[in-house]
Amino acid sequence: MNIVRVFDSNVTKTPDKPFLIAGGHEHSYQQVQDGSRRAAAYLEDLGVGRGDRVALMCFNTPGFVYAMLGAWRLGAVVVPINHKMQTPEVAYVLGHAKVSVCVFDGELAPVVSRLETTAKLVSTDSAADGFDFFDDAISSVDGVDGVEIDENDPAEILYTSGTTGAPKGCVHSHRNVVGVAITAGLAVSTTRDERLLMAVPIWHASPLNNWFMSTLYMGGTVVLVREYHPVTFLETVQEQRITLCFGPPVIYTTALNMVPNFADYNLGSVRAWLYGGGPIGADVARRLVESYGTTEFRQVYGMTETGPVGTVLYPEEQLTKAGSIGKFALAGVDLRVVGDNGIDVEPEQIGEIWLRADTVMQGYLDDPEATAAAFADGDWYRTGDLARTDEDGYLFIVDRAKDMIITGGENVYSKEVEDVISGHPDVVDVAVVGKPNEEWGETVVAHVVWREPGVIDADDIKTYLSDKLARYKIPREVEFVTVLPRTPTGKIQKHLIRSAS
Repeated sequence: MNIVRVFDSNVTKTPDKPFLIAGGHEHSYQQVQDGSRRAAAYLEDLGVGRGDRVALMCFNTPGFVYAMLGAWRLGAVVVPINHKMQTPEVAYVLGHAKVSVCVFDGELAPVVSRLETTAKLVSTDSAADGFDFFDDAISSVDGVDGVEIDENDPAEILYTSGTTGAPKGCVHSHRNVVGVAITAGLAVSTTRDERLLMAVPIWHASPLNNWFMSTLYMGGTVVLVREYHPVTFLETVQEQRITLCFGPPVIYTTALNMVPNFADYNLGSVRAWLYGGGPIGADVARRLVESYGTTEFRQVYGMTETGPVGTVLYPEEQLTKAGSIGKFALAGVDLRVVGDNGIDVEPEQIGEIWLRADTVMQGYLDDPEATAAAFADGDWYRTGDLARTDEDGYLFIVDRAKDMIITGGENVYSKEVEDVISGHPDVVDVAVVGKPNEEWGETVVAHVVWREPGVIDADDIKTYLSDKLARYKIPREVEFVTVLPRTPTGKIQKHLIRSAS
């Protein structure tokens, strides 16, 4: 089984039903099928075939979907790229994944035009001068059905930052992707009548695999919003009669905090408000339940490597177990909390979460050592998240073994940011930590040892990083110190830095 076959099956059942809605335009299942076949023909003309990698660097636009399905029809592997990345970050992904073709939105031309790459670069719209225009190209070719796809063939490479600072590519098969769609769909009882709002970036693992794919699998409708804005978010929910919505908690709190007439919007069509990227506290949970007028919030936990699937905190548990990631793993997922000795820990003891499921990645691209280190006892994936269970069996994450910061649903690894800041000529030493924030979950804070006091300030650091890192990775706060606390062996004592932030 593969997603293309599932999609084509839905076309035969409801060809005229809207599959995508974007910018006021509807794209029926039949239209998307026809367009994806033409996209396949165009990509084939560019030399794309089975196993080749096609990168997609787009906002939430139909072009992303057409190109993705078109690439899969050829047996190619899709590589979604964060559209917030700067040129050096994009160049790394294109090179590491050996990308043949990169399809990007024209607005991103300033970043793409500075790339030195062998990949063919194609714009989805006419906003980018000097590049081939994807929409024009696929309108002038005859569509192709493509090739037979084995469920164990790689479908996508999803990049996630590694603890060394270099992003790792998580390779997921078609079987993995279908498995995630089924698992996520079961978790929220997805139906053919679903109207999913895609208000957060589609290239993220959870929006793409959990919610887009489960809606596709069931034959529902996906409403694409190019980028999140609180007013647009609320207007779309009301006007499109949205039934499912997913995002980090900050998209819900921002709409509540930034839109004065929030209470005037009719949000009653939504049957499930889904959130991930970090749990929320009791006060925030209570405020959301009261303001949105429903308890139908669900916290979903997982990571790119697992599909992402893991656990869910259900509506009836939002207030009584706020801050938990849930009690039970999702259908088809096994979960353990394991101590350093490899034995499951007792309640209230801290251990590492291990997950096992058919949705777990095949491995890290071209990195057998990292792949081997990520698994234990055969097929158990070691998440790196340290957690405890309470007396009722609910899981609470207490720390991240790999210094990951989650800010507004975006994963930031401290070493990646530290490595870039260290390149500044006036920086002697640096440590990056997460600072708890009620709205964003965490914010990025840099503690910098400068060459001379006063030689640089926070704005200098932020300006230096502006074309080297995605904006969400740039520290919100920069604190200058004369020395960083270290152990006798020279390791930075980040727990002391966090307590001082």
